[in-house]
Amino acid sequence: MSLRSPAGQATSLFRERFGSQPTLLASAPGRVNLLGEHTDYNGGPVLPFAISRRTAVATAPNPVWELVSASDGVMIRLDPDATTPGWAAYVAGVIRVLRRRQLAPPGGRLAVASTVPIGAGLSSSAALCVSLARALTGLARRRIKPAVLAEIAYEAEHDEVGVACGRMDQTVSALARKGHALHFETASGEIHHVPLPGRIWVVETGVAHALTGGHLNRRREECREALRLAGEQGRRAAHLAEIPPAELPALVHAIPAPWNQRLRHVVTETARTREASAALARRDLPRLGQLLTEGHASLRDDYQSSCPEADLLVEALGQAGALGARLTGAGWGGAVIALLPETGESSIIARARARFREAFGRAPVAWKTTAGAGVRSGR
Repeated sequence: MSLRSPAGQATSLFRERFGSQPTLLASAPGRVNLLGEHTDYNGGPVLPFAISRRTAVATAPNPVWELVSASDGVMIRLDPDATTPGWAAYVAGVIRVLRRRQLAPPGGRLAVASTVPIGAGLSSSAALCVSLARALTGLARRRIKPAVLAEIAYEAEHDEVGVACGRMDQTVSALARKGHALHFETASGEIHHVPLPGRIWVVETGVAHALTGGHLNRRREECREALRLAGEQGRRAAHLAEIPPAELPALVHAIPAPWNQRLRHVVTETARTREASAALARRDLPRLGQLLTEGHASLRDDYQSSCPEADLLVEALGQAGALGARLTGAGWGGAVIALLPETGESSIIARARARFREAFGRAPVAWKTTAGAGVRSGR
């Protein structure tokens, strides 16, 4: 699929709607999480990488805030302190965080364009917040390190918009390195880059999810309760991810459902993620594929965050010859990622899409990506 550069789209939209040239351009990528789903807010590791699709913000100084997005073309005059619906709520959130840090310009014109699919579990919201943080601090003539941009974006999404997310999405969008996955130990903040050769396929289920909906917040509360119940059994830990796999059988037996299921997912996903990072380091792609498929089974059965469309795709891809596949992102819709052998990619994807069409009456969108770079200014 050929996609016009989001930077080019944002620049053209800015000229068209505001009648002048933008003075600054910034962009940030969406992400795919290889493994480490729902571990980031439980103190565990994650293994994401930045995809080639990005969100771009073209901006220039202005006394008030005026926004436009290529997705709908509607001009918005924004009051950052008022309740704001839709994508503009993220803009308002970033502005409020920057104000608290004395990093915000007094106003600005912004044109936003993106090739990151919305609601596909590929972190379109973090790409927007990180690109906004870079663009607006640049507009205020401040040079901010990528790690600080990630924290600004996290505060905007978590504290201001109200998404019960961890820091994974914003961190990889800001700090990703081309050709690498990012192993991020969320409890300690330790980060290292692991080479990620080749391409990952993304197959969209067509089922959009909303992070501000109840599912994610409910699971986060269930994890807190699982941690409390584990403490009652004598296993005191700061995070679920600290609990060793060897202690799982006794705890799962002692703790009732669904909290024992949430505990089992987080503990086993923590182990899978660290093993996946090691598999990448030794370029053992078959083992990585096995771990992806095991991770999907855990999301489906223990975290109960999958959907029928994703389950069918994972099964169909595996039967067609994929090394492994799983739902990526928070869940309840979104996209499935697939690791394929070097030969026969097109045939595997075609067979999986045909199975999906038979079941759901439509063919899923499928595309491939390599590991890209994090936030940047300019094109």
